[in-house]
Amino acid sequence: MSDQAGNTAPGLDIQHAHPARVYNYWLGGKDNYPADREAAEQAIAANPGIVTDVRANRAFLARVVRYLAAERGIRQFLDIGTGLPTASNTHEVAQAAVPAARVVYVDNDPIVLTHARALLASNPEGATAYLDADLRDTSAILREAAQTLDFMQPVALMLLIILHLIPDADDPYGIVAALVRALPAGSYLVLAHPASDIRTAKMAEMTRRVNERMSGPKATMRDRAAITRFFDGLDLLEPGVVQPQQWRPDPGALSPPQVTAWCGVARKP
Repeated sequence: MSDQAGNTAPGLDIQHAHPARVYNYWLGGKDNYPADREAAEQAIAANPGIVTDVRANRAFLARVVRYLAAERGIRQFLDIGTGLPTASNTHEVAQAAVPAARVVYVDNDPIVLTHARALLASNPEGATAYLDADLRDTSAILREAAQTLDFMQPVALMLLIILHLIPDADDPYGIVAALVRALPAGSYLVLAHPASDIRTAKMAEMTRRVNERMSGPKATMRDRAAITRFFDGLDLLEPGVVQPQQWRPDPGALSPPQVTAWCGVARKP
């Protein structure tokens, strides 16, 4: 984030692309830098459908939060890999349905932290908090989130378009399992992950181009079977693991025929 003199926030690397800022560009936001825009445009050139895809994923987030709050009685959300604030943020959707909903956002990018603290304000009945933490540090996330969330009551764990930044060597399945273990019965796992088996060649080329321009974690695309593994031991809600636009679409909503991601929602028994 720059001030009017052109200074940037401490610890902010603007020489390389960052996933949150690239995603912000695809969503039409302005919180990005030339390196992010160049990576985003390279991705679009390789996979022109990516802009439609990320917007379909954002619409999935809004639908699932509204569904869990309004129809499943969920009052608490732990949203890891928040990204930059945009339309239909988790707390806005949840608190529109249930004003007392409590939301904890987790990310580890300085620009996200700055914007989240400024913009992600709760309504008076509920609560919103922001944690600066890495997804791999599950103990820190759970410890700090417990200051806002009651882990004796059900929680919706949101992991949307974040797990592809955890390479297999860092055991993404173990990370998800550790987080789910800390949640009580009746909690939900909400997950969306970029797909390696939809528009395969375009996704592979897009991933290569973006990874070349990232300074941090490189993206690992996974197929439907690998993404379904994240839900092991949980009760998947219908319609199962599907593309985001296929998960309980709003009646009459226009949606793309294909989106390069798999998503699902599952309940902890």
